[in-house]
Amino acid sequence: MDSEFDSGTVELMRANERNWDARTPIHAASQFYGADGSTPAHWWFAAFEWDDLGPLADRDLIHLQCHLGTETIEFARRGARTVGLDFSGQAVEHARRIAQHHGVDVDYVKSNVYEAKTALGGRRFDIVYIGKGSLCYLPDLDRWAAVVAELLAPGGLAYVVEFHPLLTSMGPKPDPNRQELVLRNDYLQGRGPVEHDSTHTYTDGPALPADAAPVYEWAHGVGEVVTALINAGLTITRLRETEQLPWPRFDRMIRDAQTGWWQLPPTDPHIPLLYALTATKPNGTG
Repeated sequence: MDSEFDSGTVELMRANERNWDARTPIHAASQFYGADGSTPAHWWFAAFEWDDLGPLADRDLIHLQCHLGTETIEFARRGARTVGLDFSGQAVEHARRIAQHHGVDVDYVKSNVYEAKTALGGRRFDIVYIGKGSLCYLPDLDRWAAVVAELLAPGGLAYVVEFHPLLTSMGPKPDPNRQELVLRNDYLQGRGPVEHDSTHTYTDGPALPADAAPVYEWAHGVGEVVTALINAGLTITRLRETEQLPWPRFDRMIRDAQTGWWQLPPTDPHIPLLYALTATKPNGTG
């Protein structure tokens, strides 16, 4: 990693690693993740994800930036030979304990995404899964996409399910008496990383330790993600957008009776909050 990025970016990435090490024990004990089984692993997936992924039995799958592995264990339950990778040592330790608690066989590896090829010994996979809330911690999507392509076996599938950048651009009006959402954050990259207060994490539970570093995020538009994967030699085969999330990002969100997921009220504009992108590595490529 040090040779790929300037010293300032490396330090920001290390700050994020320290921050996620501090968050992890809080997340592992939180009701939000329900790692004890109170929240089923399949809850975090939209139904269309299984349609896009297809049968998983006897396929090699890696989940990049897997955090606690609360989603990762579902891949193993569906028959995949599953690997989870995360840069947080604390997350990997908790993920191993969670998988053991549920009696699920998952191989967890501690590594920064950019160093995944080396950390995995050059292993190739039928599926590379990139889950919700991960791309914002990556400063360079071209390098990320190159890693994804290297991890894929010929004919393999890369699947990105991510919060839509329109969602992350919006926030409630400062006036608490008016609940409308407005554009408050960048949709596109261009002004560098944004530093966020890390006093509290997004789950229930106590504040982070006082010495926890700030956390830094990079904005990535959908076009940037698509172009990075194309430039890495992958073929985009599908792009979905949905108005639903597995948790209520904003207080005004309501629960869908069919899916159990959350969306903005019907009186609000109908906008995408999550997107899913499918890309394949052509057969005959290295």
